[in-house]
Amino acid sequence: MRVIATAIPDLLVLEPVRQPDARGFFMETWRAEWQARFGFARPFVQDNHARSDLRGVLRGLHFQAPPKDQGKLIWASRGAVYDVAVDLRRGSPSFGRWHSLILSGENSLRFYIPPGFAHGYMALETGSEVQYKVDAYYAPEAEGGLRWDDPGLGISWPAIPPLVSEKDAEWPLLQTLRSPFAYAPSPRR
Repeated sequence: MRVIATAIPDLLVLEPVRQPDARGFFMETWRAEWQARFGFARPFVQDNHARSDLRGVLRGLHFQAPPKDQGKLIWASRGAVYDVAVDLRRGSPSFGRWHSLILSGENSLRFYIPPGFAHGYMALETGSEVQYKVDAYYAPEAEGGLRWDDPGLGISWPAIPPLVSEKDAEWPLLQTLRSPFAYAPSPRR
C-alpha cells in the first residue's frame, strides 16, 4: 500500500498494489496493521456501501459532530466519483480549504478523511458504487453538513446541476456554520 500525502495535512490517499494476471487482478484492501502504520487514531467499526444509479448524484457535504465524529476510508468499487473533503477544524492552517480526487473501480484509490472534515462525492458514471469504513457508528443525532454549492468554498463539481437531496440542499454555508471541530496536530506530523 502506497501512501500519498495531500496539500491538506491529515488527508491521505492510499494506493493498493494490484497484482494482475490473465484472470484479472488481486489486491489487499485492508490489513489491521495498517491502522497504526498510517496513524489512524481509532479502529474502523462499520462498513458502508452506497450506489448512485445516475450520473450527477451528489451526496454531501456531511459530517458527524463530536463526540460521535467519524474518520472515513472511502473508495469506489464500481464506476467513478468526484470525492471532496473540506477542513472544518477551527484553528487549522487549512480551515475552509478542500481537496478533491477521482475515486474509481479502475484506479482503486482510497481516501482517508479524518474527523473534522465535511465529506461529499458526485457520481461520474451511472451505477457508481462507493464503499467506506468509518471509525464511529452512524449517529443521526450528530449529523451535520455544509452546502455543496457554497460560493465561499468554490468547489468545482463536474456535473451541474447535480441531483441532491432536499436535506443536502439546505445545509448552512461555511461562513454561518458553527464548526464543532477544533484543530489538534496529528501524531503523524
